[in-house]
Amino acid sequence: METLLSFKEELPNKELSHREDGGFAVEFDVLTAKEALPAMGERGEIARGLASVEERIDCVTEQVNAINSEIDRLTNHADGLDYMVAVASGILAGIIDSVWVGEFSIDRAGSWGEEKTNQFVVKIAQSRGYEGNDLAGAIRFLESNYGLASDSNTAVFGGGRQHHLRDFSHHPTPCGLLFSLLTQFTGKVYGTDAGGAFIICEVAEKNLIGKDIAQKILYGVVFWFFHMVSDMAGTSLTAGAGTGLPGPLVSLLKELSVLPFFRGLNVNDTQFSEWISELFDGRLLTGKDGGRVKFDLRKEMGVANELGRQAVPVLINECIVRGFYFIRRFCFELRDKKVSGLQEMKKVEWKNTFPGKNRTVIRMLTVATGTFTAVDLADAAVRSAVKSGGVAAPAFFANMILRVNFVGIGRFAVALGTDVGMGIKRGRLRNERMRLHTELILLNDAKVYYRQADMWIAAQDAGVAVEKAYGMMEKTTAFWIQSMQEMGDNLDKIGRYVPEIEKRNPGLLDEIEDILTWG
Repeated sequence: METLLSFKEELPNKELSHREDGGFAVEFDVLTAKEALPAMGERGEIARGLASVEERIDCVTEQVNAINSEIDRLTNHADGLDYMVAVASGILAGIIDSVWVGEFSIDRAGSWGEEKTNQFVVKIAQSRGYEGNDLAGAIRFLESNYGLASDSNTAVFGGGRQHHLRDFSHHPTPCGLLFSLLTQFTGKVYGTDAGGAFIICEVAEKNLIGKDIAQKILYGVVFWFFHMVSDMAGTSLTAGAGTGLPGPLVSLLKELSVLPFFRGLNVNDTQFSEWISELFDGRLLTGKDGGRVKFDLRKEMGVANELGRQAVPVLINECIVRGFYFIRRFCFELRDKKVSGLQEMKKVEWKNTFPGKNRTVIRMLTVATGTFTAVDLADAAVRSAVKSGGVAAPAFFANMILRVNFVGIGRFAVALGTDVGMGIKRGRLRNERMRLHTELILLNDAKVYYRQADMWIAAQDAGVAVEKAYGMMEKTTAFWIQSMQEMGDNLDKIGRYVPEIEKRNPGLLDEIEDILTWG
């Protein structure tokens, strides 16, 4: 079809003549612009190109709008009041840290960890049927009811002081559980020798190796868990003071020490694996009283509690900054949207009040945590100098480290890294926006070119139409001249025929005159 619209007519017939339309049938087809383009020649090609360009312009404009929104999120809009509150919050958190948190105490950490561990062991034993309240009895109850196959190889893995560390199935971690199951299904125990090399040995006594899959899983999982509980606080003979289990951190370090990279690593001229052993059994750390400090599960729990105490002022600082950001931006929304009552609260755009995922609140947190860290370090230095007898004293640095809030330093590093990362991402997005703007300029140029081409083709078509009109006018003029000449000739002929008409038809001319005059 070469036309956008076509009609079909049927002549009326006798059967349909009584209808109002007289029996006429009209059919027409309407083509869409896309279907009509092939029939439009060059202008159809231009229309196709123009449609493609406009579609791409819409797509790029959408991308630019999305990038603009993201750039605004990654742009810092904090003002002087925001910075003042951030600094004040950091100072307040630093004061709380100095007064309430105080010095990091490994002895306090150990005492807290031992107390919680002892309570946990007794509680677990009572849940399994133990009727007493003393720790030694609870450990004895669990040891007698939940043995571990690898305990028969204690001597191979360093005896009472080291086998909990060197035997991987004694690690209270997912990795320890895995090795416990491996022992059940392979009949072998996995760990390290005195030099830190990975070793595998046969289970000495196989009475705690399961006979079938269900029993292997029972011994490897359930028995393993309750045996770990019995070993947390030492043995029944040294309840609360004996060799406990390595914590998750020391367990992970010991497991990593068998890898080739760590085998050649030294810490203070000590092989990495041996350094971990010294840390675990108390040869590396000493308490205030000069006694050994074993860094086992109880100590790790205590250290986690100490870090939890350090986290309190950090959380307070976080809450103050984010709370202020939310309240202030909420007030901005109420003012800008002219909210006068609860019924108009739907006008509020809550995403503008959310205190997260934008550069403004991240910058406020960077300032607040940086201020807190500065106050904390200054307080630690002053107190350490007073306690040590001066900055030059040998114990100055050690005493200062004990008063530093490491959670605060970590939070400051995270905030700073996030702030810098947002800045880098914003720079990349701005470059991408420039590229898209350049593409939009080129696309709009292409659109202009298509319009110009269409205009010139339209002008050319108009010229052709004008030429055709001139030709038709010339033909019409010639036809008119010819017609006038023929009419003149006919009038002359009529004049010549008048006498003959009057002669042959008397009165005819008078009748014609009357008809022309009176109708």
